[in-house]
Amino acid sequence: MFTRNPVSAVLVPVPDVKAALAWYQAVFPDAVAEVSLPSGFEFLRIGDVQLEIVPADGKVQSGSAGTVVYWWVEDFNGSLAHMQSVGGRLYRGPMEIDQGIWMCQVRDPWGNCIGLRGPRATS
Repeated sequence: MFTRNPVSAVLVPVPDVKAALAWYQAVFPDAVAEVSLPSGFEFLRIGDVQLEIVPADGKVQSGSAGTVVYWWVEDFNGSLAHMQSVGGRLYRGPMEIDQGIWMCQVRDPWGNCIGLRGPRATS
């Protein structure tokens, strides 16, 4: 039923789409900015996933009230530090969930949670 990577898009509701697109581009510097035609809808592509920054409204609001998507990172500590350096705020964790695998949740400036999961770098 599902393909190897069944997630095709993640919607992030925010009150200021332009500011959020810029912030998420800083969080995910390897993301590619794309535009869907003919609608003109702007989004970021991270691998096979579209990160879609959409206007918050009465049905879908900003905040940490629901689903959290976890992004796999190869350097947990470095990725968390990077997110905090651009304004992300640690919300939950970090905690070890499996042998050598850590997770946490970071809030964006609009209160949405972004999950990180991966190994801590060894040095």
